[in-house]
Amino acid sequence: MRLASGLVLFTYVGTHLLNHSLGNASLGWLERGLLVQKFIWQGWLGTTALYGALATHFFLGLWALYERRSLHWTASELAQLVLGLCIPPLLATHLANTRISFAAFGLDKGYAQLLYSLWLASPFFGWLQLVLLTVAWLHGCYGIYFWLRLKPWFSAWRSVLLSAAVLLPVLALLGYVQGGRDVMALARDPAWRAGAIQPAFTGTDAQNLWLTELRDGFLVFDGGALLLVLLARLVRTMRERWAGRFCVRYPDGREVYAPLGFSVLEVSRMAGIPHASACGGRARCTLCRVRVLGDAPAPAPAEIERRVLARMGADWHSIRLACQLRPTHDISVWPLVPPAASNAFVQRRQLRAIAEERFAAFMFVDMRDSTGLAAGRLPFDAIFVVNRFLSAVSAAVVQAGGLPNQFLGDGLLAIFGLGTDPATACRQALAALPLVAANIGQLSAALEQELRKPIRFGIGLHCGRTVMGEIGFRDHVTFTAIGDPLNVAARLEELTKEIGCEAIVSDDVFRNAGVSGEGLPQIAARLRGRHEPVLVRVLHDAERDAAGLGSAVAIRRE
Repeated sequence: MRLASGLVLFTYVGTHLLNHSLGNASLGWLERGLLVQKFIWQGWLGTTALYGALATHFFLGLWALYERRSLHWTASELAQLVLGLCIPPLLATHLANTRISFAAFGLDKGYAQLLYSLWLASPFFGWLQLVLLTVAWLHGCYGIYFWLRLKPWFSAWRSVLLSAAVLLPVLALLGYVQGGRDVMALARDPAWRAGAIQPAFTGTDAQNLWLTELRDGFLVFDGGALLLVLLARLVRTMRERWAGRFCVRYPDGREVYAPLGFSVLEVSRMAGIPHASACGGRARCTLCRVRVLGDAPAPAPAEIERRVLARMGADWHSIRLACQLRPTHDISVWPLVPPAASNAFVQRRQLRAIAEERFAAFMFVDMRDSTGLAAGRLPFDAIFVVNRFLSAVSAAVVQAGGLPNQFLGDGLLAIFGLGTDPATACRQALAALPLVAANIGQLSAALEQELRKPIRFGIGLHCGRTVMGEIGFRDHVTFTAIGDPLNVAARLEELTKEIGCEAIVSDDVFRNAGVSGEGLPQIAARLRGRHEPVLVRVLHDAERDAAGLGSAVAIRRE
């Protein structure tokens, strides 16, 4: 509701500024633009949307001020709040002299009357009108920024949007000044002035007195509503102190006590504990998410939090949004996002926000003798060759349905099965073997004159259940997997050097893929760090041997 009502009001202010910009052409264009604006906003649909949004946004703003326990705002949040609270008193005079005067007395004022009043009759209210437009536009821009900065495409369009946000009010100000100059020039003619400010347009003294009293009444109402909110906050604070407290325990051992009713995010801010958050506690960014530890269950989430957690694929019994979690008893939490995480972190949250255990197939591919290939070449040439190698391998992995995950010098780790069942994951990994070998063979042929010898490589392939999630420091975060299957795949890749083959695949991959490895040499590999041997199949020529696994390759065509 806050977002929808804000967008309606922002659109209204935007059309108002566009109308003002027409003053750069002439006063006549201002009046023509006003006709369009009246057609949009003075019809029953526009009036209902505009004043419904105005009332909704006003009361939601007061509710937001009341609802927030902690007064630890960021500079942007504080600016948005202060600007929003300034709009109602600044708007009162303009609203009374335009829409209410038209609705109550039929006073259909145009730009000529308004500019005459603001430039000549009451210059103070002219400055007030400029402040109102500036404050309303800035408040709306802050709201739009808080909303759109979480979108993946925002960084690419940020400069364009900022240019529009600056250019429109500047053009509107210039149009307002030019229109005012035109009216001042016309006002030198007594006949024009007498026709422009006649009571049929500007109202009688009694009508204007009634409008002034209405405006003053609204100012009293606005100030009283603000005071009531602050008084309600004070009463709530006193009541919560008597109602009881709860304790939030953090991973570093700190314990913070807070009155019942505080959210975990508000507790962190109150205690000065860094806690990631970008949306102001509105359950949008999910940066504040925490893991709830211990056996005592947390209160069930509200519908908005439940929807967000479901979209992330998180179990609300263990993962919660700190801005929405209001404990009723002592609780232990573990923040899942680095405190200094930026908006780029937010944009990666959708698919890989929560660490999870799942089955996947892991392929390590390494370029043999890259040091020898680089010998006698410029560093740029060596990097060029390695990049071509990694590109060839990555293209094959993607074609088979996998994900190139980590680039480790002249090698890489590929993961199969992020969105598939175990059988499909292993078949995709087997299908990638001949593709990788074929791509590297084509690359060797293309670089034959430069390298003078073919590019050799080794592949280790294994599967199993691992924990997948994001690891790293602040914004230097990467998605990866951790677990024994990765270690086995890496050891198998190392073993290809000793045996002198191109690929070694564990029997677990063949068994899960439903593909027979008969015909390929089988050995019981003893790997470093493991007590039991691992049964594996050896592929001396990866392209020829893997191509014989017809059912594995067929999955790529399907």
